Parts: sequence; C-alpha cells; structure tokens
Amino acid sequence: MHAGKSYKFSEFLLWTRRNIYKTLVIGIIPVVLYQIAGLKWLAIPWTVVALLGTATAFIVGFKNTQTYNRTWEARQIWGAILNSSRAWGTMSRDFLSNSEITKLLVYRHFAWLTALRYAMRDSRAWETTNKAYNSEYKEFYIVPEKETTVEAELEKYISQEELKFILGTKNKAAQLMSLQSKTIKDLFADKQIDSYQFVEMQRMVKDFYDQQGRSERIKNFPYPRQFATINSFFIKLFCLLLPFGMLKEFDKLNDGMEGFMKGNMVWLVIPFSVLISWVYTSLEQVGESTENPFEGSANDVPISQMSRTIEIDLREMIGETDLPPALQPKNNIIL
Repeated sequence: MHAGKSYKFSEFLLWTRRNIYKTLVIGIIPVVLYQIAGLKWLAIPWTVVALLGTATAFIVGFKNTQTYNRTWEARQIWGAILNSSRAWGTMSRDFLSNSEITKLLVYRHFAWLTALRYAMRDSRAWETTNKAYNSEYKEFYIVPEKETTVEAELEKYISQEELKFILGTKNKAAQLMSLQSKTIKDLFADKQIDSYQFVEMQRMVKDFYDQQGRSERIKNFPYPRQFATINSFFIKLFCLLLPFGMLKEFDKLNDGMEGFMKGNMVWLVIPFSVLISWVYTSLEQVGESTENPFEGSANDVPISQMSRTIEIDLREMIGETDLPPALQPKNNIIL
C-alpha cells in the first residue's frame, strides 16, 4: 500500500516506460511508410478506430472497477480480522483467570495471523509480481514474508510440539484455529469457562474461519481470465490501429498550415498516438496491479502491518511491555 500522498509522476513514467517504448515504435512505422515511402493506402478511416477505442474504454473501465472491488473487499476482510482479534484478546483475558492459558490463546492467535498472511503471499500463476515492470519496483519496498520463513515466525508464538504438527499440515492457519477450538472445549470441560463464554469464544472461532475463507477466495480465484484476456487483446489492437487511423486526419491539417510544418503535420501522429496509447495501457497496468491484493505488489492490502498492529494491541492487553515495533513504510510503501 502506498502510504504517501501520491506516486510521483516520474515513478509512474518509469513504471510504464516499456509501454511507451512499444507504442513509440508502433507510431513511427506507419508514419514513415506513409510520409516517406508514399504508401497512402495504409491510412484507415478514423471512425473505425474511434469505435474500437470506445469499446476498449468501456471494457477497461469495467475491469478497473472490478479489480478495485477485489482490493476493497480484501481490505474489509482484514479490517474485520483486526476488529475481531481485539475482541478475542479481551475475551481471552477477561473470561479466564489463568494468565498462562490467556497467553496461550493470544499467542496462538498471532501464529494464526502469521500462517494466514504467509499463505496469502504465496505465488499464483496469474499473479503479476514477476513481470519486469513490477519485479524491478520491488527494490523500493519490503515484503516481510519474503524476508523470513514461516517456520521462523511461527516458533515465536507456539510450542515446538505444536510447531511440528502445524508445519506438517497443508492449511496451517486452519489447523491453528482448530487447536484454538480444542483448547476452548477443554476449558469448558474443566469448568474454567461457563456455557455462555464457551459459545461466545466458539463464535469468534467461526468468525475467524469465515474471514480466512473470504481471504482465501480472493487469493485463489483470479479476476476471470476471459475478461482479462479480451481486455488485453482490445487494448493491443487499439494501440496498433490508432496511428493508422490518425494518418489522414493529421494529413488534412496541412491544408491550413504555412511554413515549416506545412506538409509535415503527419509526423505529429507519433507523439499524439503514443500519448493516447499510453493512457489506455497505463489504465490496464493499474487495473492489473490492483487485481491481486495479496501478491506482494506495491499496491497490496498491508496485511503484515495490520498483523503487527494486532500483535501490539493484544500484547498490551495482557500486560506485556516489551512490544515489537510497528512496521514502517519504505519509500512510502508498506505491506
């Protein structure tokens, strides 16, 4: 997540420069063939390009709306996890008189958060962090889950016996929450909590499972590939045909020109076609970078920061003073 006021224009140009290079080549070739080689038949009617551009604008807008909705839903899910975690901390503290059991439940919750955020950072085939323009940008920020292993993080919160069991499971977060449920059941059987407290704590476990499932749904189900494919195809086709459609329109401008530019107005097709194409390709790239809110890109939901915030809050609730530092942005990016 970008934690500053906005991206710098220079950053955005650097991030999208490959599209500029490609559209520059696409713009130069038809102009040279039309103006120097005299291949006037290359010009196509502007109406065709305009209609294609309108259709492309609609589908680009649709994609960006849907990908933004995915990111916003992910932020809502983790906001709910944060709020429910605070409630879990107060329940673990106030429902129990045994401080060791309270600490066990709270620290195992930290382990659940850790396992879940590491699962969310796993790579998927459709994600885009390894594309050149995203990969080179990684040097400007830190992905905490790439700095240490999940095993090293989990051993801070749970016993070696539990760690060995959890590392051998496929869904670590789900199994950690199942251990929470088992502990609650044992507490109720030992009469350390009453039936009302048992029901409330089990309800919280169910809520955490619900939020985990919603988070996993976004992670494991991409923006539909058929929409992503046709979006990319339309933009590439539009950028390819755009300079051909502008040739005659700029050639007509020669009739009202005098001096140096008379007869050379067609050359302006190059910068203007690049500018228009850059707008479309940049919108596509922005939508693509919003599509997967957990992949580890600069525009991700800051689940590592939120997990650290939860840990600080809950450790304060149980009276601890040796707290981990809050995560800080690097170049205004925090994950």
